Amino acid sequence: MAYFSFDASAFFFFLGFVIHPILNRAVAWGPVDPTNGFVSLPLNLSYYHIQKPYDVPEDQRYSFVNGVHKCWVYSTDKPHTLTSQTKPRTEIAIQGYNYSSGVWQFEGYGYVPNGTSGVCIMQVFGASAPHATTLMVRVYNGSLMYYKGPVLVPNIYDQWFRLNVIHDVDSAKVKVYINGTLKIEADGRGGTSHAFKCGVYAQNNDSYYMESRWKGIKVLKKCD
Repeated sequence: MAYFSFDASAFFFFLGFVIHPILNRAVAWGPVDPTNGFVSLPLNLSYYHIQKPYDVPEDQRYSFVNGVHKCWVYSTDKPHTLTSQTKPRTEIAIQGYNYSSGVWQFEGYGYVPNGTSGVCIMQVFGASAPHATTLMVRVYNGSLMYYKGPVLVPNIYDQWFRLNVIHDVDSAKVKVYINGTLKIEADGRGGTSHAFKCGVYAQNNDSYYMESRWKGIKVLKKCD
C-alpha cells in the first residue's frame, strides 16, 4: 500500500506564492484615494456663487446649515437670469478657480433624495461649441449617470456618496470616481475656460421637484 506524505510547509508556501499576488491585485482593483498627488486649494463660502431662479430670494432655493449645502428647484421655476434660455437651476458655481490647463479635481459628498430625476447634479462647465460642458453627472430615476449614459451607480437615492471628478485639460480626459472607485474615463470637449458647479440643474424629463445636498466640497490641483 502506498502512503501519501503531506509536506505542510511546502503546501503553505505554494498557497502564499499563488494567492498573495491575487490578493494584491484584488486590493488594487478596490477603492483608492483619487486625491493622492493633488493639493487642496483654499475654499470658503466667498468662493461660492449661487445661481438660482432670478425672481426668488436665495434662501427660498438654497441653504447652508451645519456644513451641508442644500439646493432645490422646481421644473416651473424661471432660469437664473432674465436673458437665459436654459432650464431652471440652483447651482453652486465655484468662482476664483477657473482654469484652462493642468489637472484639476472636484471632490464633494453628495446626497440625492428619492424622486429627484432628470437633473444634473454636478458639471464641469466650459467646452468647445456646440457643447457648453465638458462633463455632467446626472440623475435619472435613481441612477447616477454620465450625461444620459452610461450608468455610474444604479441606485443612488437617499445615501451620501463621495464624488471625485478629475479633469486633465492637456490630455483632454475626464475621470469620475464614486466612493473611491473609478466609474468612467471619458474624452474632454475642448474649451478655453472651465469651472466646477454642483447643485441641481434641470435636464430633459425633469421631475417637478429636484434637490441635492453637498458637504466637504474641495477644489484640488495636481502637484507640479
